[in-house]
Amino acid sequence: MAEYSRLAKGKFTSTGFAQIVNLPFQPDFVSLINYTVANSAAAENKVPFAWWDSNMGQGFAVEQVYSATPALIADTVTVNGISTFSAGQLLQFGASQQIVSSTKADPTSFEVTAHGFKSGDVVMFEGLYSTQYTAGMPQLSGIPFTVTRTDADNFTVPWDSTGSNYTALAASPTGATVKKVLYPYLYFPGVTFISAITTGTTTTISTTCAHNMVVGQEVAFHIPTVAGSPTQWGTTELNSLPNATIPGSPKYGYVVSVTDYNTVVVNIDSTGFTAFNVNVPVAQVPGLSFPQMCAVGDVNTGGVSISAGSALYPPPYTFPIGSTSASFVNTINGPAIKGAFVNNTSQGFVIGAGAGTAKTGSVLVGTEGDVIYWEAKLHDISYP
Repeated sequence: MAEYSRLAKGKFTSTGFAQIVNLPFQPDFVSLINYTVANSAAAENKVPFAWWDSNMGQGFAVEQVYSATPALIADTVTVNGISTFSAGQLLQFGASQQIVSSTKADPTSFEVTAHGFKSGDVVMFEGLYSTQYTAGMPQLSGIPFTVTRTDADNFTVPWDSTGSNYTALAASPTGATVKKVLYPYLYFPGVTFISAITTGTTTTISTTCAHNMVVGQEVAFHIPTVAGSPTQWGTTELNSLPNATIPGSPKYGYVVSVTDYNTVVVNIDSTGFTAFNVNVPVAQVPGLSFPQMCAVGDVNTGGVSISAGSALYPPPYTFPIGSTSASFVNTINGPAIKGAFVNNTSQGFVIGAGAGTAKTGSVLVGTEGDVIYWEAKLHDISYP
């Protein structure tokens, strides 16, 4: 039977880390082909084929892997194999990790032993005091940041911490931790936190994580004062309310160009506006509100036209860090008109970096650069 079955297929280039695949359903069967391995000379511990069935349990898989001979042998994965997920309506987080140190810079650099993050992951910080309540980098706490991986123990986030009110962290300060946001884009474009503003005849906005905006997006700004001082964050003239020209009518702008995943240009003439400033004193961090840019309208701007050769029901899509027109990430939605938000409550499956029980050097998701083809199915009838 196939009346209610769901079928999907695709490919990705492995980073060596767990790969999240978003789908409009949770599959009960997944198969993988590592084309790079299958198209290369046989080498021990390489995995050209793998399968998962929901009856195996979450995180399991069966794989074919090369032995030392080399010859293909069967093996099982019992930890960090293939699993399904549904993100729900609230953010979910990975385990908290201790921050060893940080460096004052733009962007700001952090050292976390064996952090496991890859470029494009979204993280949030807690604590970040070098001296409780008086020094450190707590101004970054509670904001989602897109990570750029430097190496296994270091990464950067887009924030300028060179100001006098920031102090570098050292010697693993108590309470200074970071954790990964597992499914960060539950709604998009969503609300983004502002890390920098360049004023002029047009206004350039930099955000701490992927804004997911497109040209034509209508946006509003919320730049709070700090301890009653409008010059602390600065650029409060961008605020959508109050509108002195047309009372009761919010001031909106439009995105005229998208520079990259965290930079857009809007059509607001900000010549003469107060300069933006992130050098907020540590003493003002408790209860601190952050500057934000948000989309306004009804439905997400990522609507995709149906045309010859396109998918029948093309979903809106997001563009994470480092992505191109060939590497966007689909949402779980059907077609959408251009506007503001789309419900992007994620579901699908995860291919982990688990290894076989017999060949412990094997990695299910492959190594960085491997091209992996996948097929996912949800069957009408599934017997235990």
